[in-house]
Amino acid sequence: MKQFTYSKTLERLPEQFFAKLVDKVKRAEEGGQEMINLGQGNPDQPTPSFVTEALKRAADNETYHKYSPFRGFSFLKESVANFYKREYDVDLDPEKEVAVLFGSKTGLVEISQCFLDEGDTALVPDPGYPDYLSGVAMANAHTERMPLLKENDFLPRYDQIGEDTFHKAKLMFLNYPNNPTSATATESFFEDTIEIANKHDICVVHDFAYGAIGFDGEKPLSFLQVPGAKDVGVEMYTMSKTFNMAGWRVAFAVGNQSVIRALELVQDHYYVSLFGAVQEAAAEALENGQESVEQLVKLYESRRDYLVKGLRDIGWRVTAPEGSFFMWLEVPSEFTSESFADYLIDQVGIVVAPGIGFGEKGEGFVRIGLLETEDRLKEAVKRLNTLPFTNND
Repeated sequence: MKQFTYSKTLERLPEQFFAKLVDKVKRAEEGGQEMINLGQGNPDQPTPSFVTEALKRAADNETYHKYSPFRGFSFLKESVANFYKREYDVDLDPEKEVAVLFGSKTGLVEISQCFLDEGDTALVPDPGYPDYLSGVAMANAHTERMPLLKENDFLPRYDQIGEDTFHKAKLMFLNYPNNPTSATATESFFEDTIEIANKHDICVVHDFAYGAIGFDGEKPLSFLQVPGAKDVGVEMYTMSKTFNMAGWRVAFAVGNQSVIRALELVQDHYYVSLFGAVQEAAAEALENGQESVEQLVKLYESRRDYLVKGLRDIGWRVTAPEGSFFMWLEVPSEFTSESFADYLIDQVGIVVAPGIGFGEKGEGFVRIGLLETEDRLKEAVKRLNTLPFTNND
C-alpha cells in the first residue's frame, strides 16, 4: 500500500507521551494484573440527570436538526454570561465576549493559529497541559517554557524571564487550578500577569478547566475577576470537569473582544457549531447546576482528605491540593518519574502519570487523579504500604 508523505505540520507535532503509558497499562492488564488507574484525567461520575434529560427533550426539536448558527445559539452565550455574573461577578457581552468551543482542548490549540506566525514565541507553563505545545507546533512558532517550581508554589517567576523573551512573546498560557500540580493562583499573581501582558502586548490565555474545584471553602479565582484582565486576554472554561460532560465536547472562551472574534473566525472555517440540543443541555447545566457542582466538589474533597491521610499514615510526604482533582506527589529519590510509574504498574498494579510527560520541570513528581472511589483509594494505599520505601526516606 502506498505511503503518503505527511505535511511538515504533522511532523512538528510533539509525541503523545501518554499514549505510551496507556500501552503499558494495557499490556499489564493482558498479563492478568488488576490495575487501579490513578493516572487518568477523565471524570468518573456521570453527567447530572437534569442535563441528560434536557438533551433528550431538546433532541426532538426539529430546529436543531438543521445546521446550527456558525457561532452558536445566542441562548447558550447568554447562559455563559449569566453563569459568570453569578459565580464571579464578571460582566460579559454575550455576543462580543463569548465564543462557543468544541471542548477547551480545541480552543487551546486554535488560539495559536489565530495569533502566532512562523517564528513567533508562546510562553507555556512547565509542567503543563501538553496540548498547549500542539497548537504552537501547528503554527510553526517557538515555545518558551516558564518553570513552575515547588519553591514558588508552582507559579511562574516573571522576574526570571528575560525582557527579550517577553518582547518576542505573542501568547502566554496559564492554568489555575493547575494541571498537573493542583496549585492555585493568587490575585497578586494575576495582577503581575496583566502588568506584564500590557507592557509587552502579550495575549494571555487562562485555561480555567478546573475552575469549579476548590477545597477548604476556597473558590478558585477567575482571571477575569482581576481588573484589566479583559484588556489582555481570555479565559477558557470547559463543561467537562464542572458538570461531568467530558464526552459532550462543550466549552467556551470569554474575555477580550478581539480574541473572541479571532476564535470565531477560525472556527467559521472548521465547523458549523455544536448540535443545538447539546447547546440547550449545556445552557441548562450553566443556569441550574449549582447544587450538582457543590455535591461534586464535596466528593472530590472527601477523596482528597482520605488519600492524603492514608498516604501520610504510611509515611509518605504529601501536600494536600487546594484545587483540581489531582495530587502532585514527589517520587522516592532512587527513581525518575517514569521509572517510578513503571515500577508501580509492575509491582503493585497502580497507574500514575509521570511528571516528565508534562514537561522537563515535572521530573521528580507523578500526578494522581482523585477519580476512583474511596474503596479503591484504600486499596491503593494498602498496596503502596507493601513497598520497601516511601518518598520520605
